[in-house]
Amino acid sequence: MAITYDGGLTCSMSVKSLDRAIPWYLDVFGGELIYRMDDLAWCELTSGVARVNIGLSEVEEPGGKGGATLTFGVTDLDAAKAELDRRGIRQDGPIMDIPGMVRLLTFYDPDDNALMFYQDLSEAHEQGV
Repeated sequence: MAITYDGGLTCSMSVKSLDRAIPWYLDVFGGELIYRMDDLAWCELTSGVARVNIGLSEVEEPGGKGGATLTFGVTDLDAAKAELDRRGIRQDGPIMDIPGMVRLLTFYDPDDNALMFYQDLSEAHEQGV
C-alpha cells in the first residue's frame, strides 16, 4: 500500500524559549499562532505557505548543528534580504546566484537554526509550470 499524503507539512525547530521564539518567527514569517501547549513545551504557527506550519519545541540545548534547513520560496529575494537586514537578522554571506535556476540566502534564528529563502529562476517557474 502506498503512502497517501494530505498536503500538510509541519516543520519542527528546537528553540531555547518559546516566549522568545514565537514573536521572532511571527515577525519574520508572518502567520499566526495556531496553539501553544506549555505542558509539552510545544507550539505551532502558520507560515506564509499554505498548509505548511512551523512547530517550535522548547529544549534546554537547541541549535542548528545539522539536520534539515527549512527553505521558503519568495518572489523577490532582494526585497526579502533587505527586510532581514532591516531587522538585523544574521545571514550566512551574500545571496548565492545559480543563473537560470535559483537564488539562495541562508539566515539564522536566535537559537542558531539555519533557515533559507529561495527565488526560483527556472524556465518552468517562469512559464507557470
